[in-house]
Amino acid sequence: MDVQKDLPSTQSLQVGRVQNQNLVSKMDTLAVEEPLEIRLEFGPAEKRTRKSISITMRTPGFDFELAAGFLFTEGILRHRNQLLDVAFCGPSRNVVRLEIDPNTQFDLKILDRHFYTSSSCGVCGKTSIEALRIQKGALDEVEIQVSASVIHVLPDHLREAQSIFDSTGGLHASGLFDSHGKLLLLREDVGRHNALDKMIGHYFLNNQLPLRHSVLLVSGRASFELVQKASMAGIQVFAAVGAPSSLAVELAKETDMTLLGFVRNQNFNIYHGEKRISL
Repeated sequence: MDVQKDLPSTQSLQVGRVQNQNLVSKMDTLAVEEPLEIRLEFGPAEKRTRKSISITMRTPGFDFELAAGFLFTEGILRHRNQLLDVAFCGPSRNVVRLEIDPNTQFDLKILDRHFYTSSSCGVCGKTSIEALRIQKGALDEVEIQVSASVIHVLPDHLREAQSIFDSTGGLHASGLFDSHGKLLLLREDVGRHNALDKMIGHYFLNNQLPLRHSVLLVSGRASFELVQKASMAGIQVFAAVGAPSSLAVELAKETDMTLLGFVRNQNFNIYHGEKRISL
C-alpha cells in the first residue's frame, strides 16, 4: 500500500473583519475543500478493468480511509482481503486508485451509477433510494447497553477532540465511543458522509469490523445515508447532535438500530431502540 502524504486540511487567508464600526485586517483559517476521484481496478487477472466510480468533495486527509470506507458502505467490498492495494495517482493527491482482488464478485450495476458526490449530501445523484436500501447491513444479536449519563457527555468529548474545527469552525465530525464514553476515533471533514466513511474506512483497513460494541456520535443531523453507513458497519447506537430525517428513522427501525437525536444540553430524543439505553 502506498504511503499516504496528506494535503493540507486548512488554509490561511487574509480577510477584512468589521468590529463594531471599524474595518480591520486579520488572518482567517479555512477548511480546505477539494475533489477526490475514486478509481477501481478489478476483474480477472488476464483482463483487468479500470473505472472511475465517484468524485467527492472532501477535506484532504485520511483519503485512503475515505475511499475504502466508501467502497465498504456502498457494498462493493465486504472483507479487508478483497482490497489488494490503495495508492494515489499522480502528484496532485486528488485521485485514489483501489486494486480489488480478481476473485471479488460484486454487482456491476453499483458501478454504473457513476455519481458525483457533493460535500453536503452523498445521496445526491444516485439513481434511486432503493439502491441504498439493498445495501443496508443487519445488526446481530450482540447487544450494547449505554447509560443516559454517558450519552449526555459525548458531545463535549467530541467537541474537545475536534482540532481542525477549533481553527476553522467549518467541519463535520464523526466520533466512535465505547459504552463508557471513551473516545476511540474521530474524523473530521467538510462532508458529514466523508467524515463517517473515513472513520469506518479506518476500521475496515485494520480488519476491525463490525463495530458492534460502539456508539457513534455525529456533529450534525442524522441523515438516511449516515444511518445506512453506520448499519453497514454494525453500529448499534447512533447519536446525533441535530435532528434525524424521516427516512433515517425508518431505516433505524428496519435495522433495529438505536437512533438518538438532539443530543445536547443534557437532553436527547430516542427515535427507536430505547432497549439499549439505561436511565
